Amino acid sequence: MVIAAIVVTATGLVLVALTASARSIRRRGTAGPAISAAMAAYDEAMHSTAHDTFVEVQAQKDRTVARPAADDS
Repeated sequence: MVIAAIVVTATGLVLVALTASARSIRRRGTAGPAISAAMAAYDEAMHSTAHDTFVEVQAQKDRTVARPAADDS
């Protein structure tokens, strides 16, 4: 019974720590690039064409849309 209480308490503490960590990461905004890089590495390892797709998605993000000049009608 004591061991079960220790396991439940330890699990609760881990969950509280992870929740607090997730909140601080979201607040600071530091999770985006790290998660993106980790997922790109995973995709590259597990899927043969994932790197090409990742590069294309990054290129699409960087593209700008040509806008007509003010004097064009």
